[in-house]
Amino acid sequence: MPLHAANLGINVRHGFHLSSMNSTNIPNYADLHNSSSPKLPSRVSCTTSKQLGPLISGSESLSQELQIAVGAVQMACFLCQRVQSNLLKNNNAHIQAKDDHSPVTVADWSVQATISWVLSKCFGSKNVSIIAEEDVQTLSKPDAGQLLECVVETVNECLSEAHRFGLERPERTLSTSEVLEAIAQCSHSSDGSTARFWTLDPVDGTLGFIRGDQYAVALALIEDGEVVLGVLGCPNYPMRREWLCYHPHYHRIISKLSAATSECWDKGCVVYAQKGSGVAWMQPLVRANKSLVWPNYAIPIQVSSVDDPAIATFCEPVEKANSSHSFTAGLAHSVGLRNQPLRVYSMAKYAAIARGDAEIFMKFAKAGYKEKIWDHAAGVVIIQEAGGVVTDARGRPLNFSNGMYLEGLDRGVIACSGANLHAKIIRAVDASWNSSCL
Repeated sequence: MPLHAANLGINVRHGFHLSSMNSTNIPNYADLHNSSSPKLPSRVSCTTSKQLGPLISGSESLSQELQIAVGAVQMACFLCQRVQSNLLKNNNAHIQAKDDHSPVTVADWSVQATISWVLSKCFGSKNVSIIAEEDVQTLSKPDAGQLLECVVETVNECLSEAHRFGLERPERTLSTSEVLEAIAQCSHSSDGSTARFWTLDPVDGTLGFIRGDQYAVALALIEDGEVVLGVLGCPNYPMRREWLCYHPHYHRIISKLSAATSECWDKGCVVYAQKGSGVAWMQPLVRANKSLVWPNYAIPIQVSSVDDPAIATFCEPVEKANSSHSFTAGLAHSVGLRNQPLRVYSMAKYAAIARGDAEIFMKFAKAGYKEKIWDHAAGVVIIQEAGGVVTDARGRPLNFSNGMYLEGLDRGVIACSGANLHAKIIRAVDASWNSSCL
């Protein structure tokens, strides 16, 4: 029976294959405080470029943008944690259904408004183009007054603490119209004519978010159809490997019982990478009443060295509507995968592969479904810089140059920790595709 993220505590050996990981990949959180990583200024000017030293190589301008993006995602995770806590306490208040019946929450709109405002403030609204998931239609309806008020309040509460994340906060409280403008500035779609743009999924895996499970904040910068930097915030994905075997509900209980100053229960991470740097990084979430001191004890991460399918772990979406579980099960059997599939909400799957917790991610959507760029962009560059491979199911690079959809995507998406595993999966897809009914 497939293993869901919610069941990780039952049998971790059939989930994240911890015994196969390189022990140097993910040190304990407590060890990070002894890190020799250079400590750089905790604040970044939105108008002055700073060289970030050995942690981020490449373009100086991109280094500045990456630092701002990481700060914005850290702040968004802080916002999401507050909203999720309220949702779980108040029986899922303020959850709406979009036209496709997928859920959307206060966090989705609030994160989009917050990150949109930060990027516009730092780089100038005329210089920032964003393709993001949410729009203002639901919030603009006559009966959405209470929901809109909650979003505006959430955004302002979050931005009031922007200084903690190395970012400038507003000089005054944002008005309702300004919050709506920040959300609307993010185009829900585009013809792809803009050569340089950001793409944002404010809460990837909203169903997991509502259920207290895994979700992610995903932000990426795309230039000429290629992802040049990506940031994934995973508030329920633990820094410590030991915590992978526990469901977030259990972690919240233990956190309430532990001392407020204790760091042994810390969870949540941000992973990020810049194209061409040859390295991906992970840092812990900023804790309550603390500030982001760049690079916040960041450590390099790398993909697993496992290339034997018999001991590899593969991930897939939880919901059957998003991927064909039967087809991936057949592929798994054909290439000799023995571990049960790890079904995880959100792009946390990309983080799992990038830091060596799993080796394969497969997604094969049913006919008629079109993949959105914000569901993959950030994760693609992070896995690639961590040493992995991400392509469509014919082995071709993903194309991010045609607006909100991955146009030309053939069959599905495959991400692997290495070229050998990737080649085996591609061959298995070729052999099975004609009988797949997809």
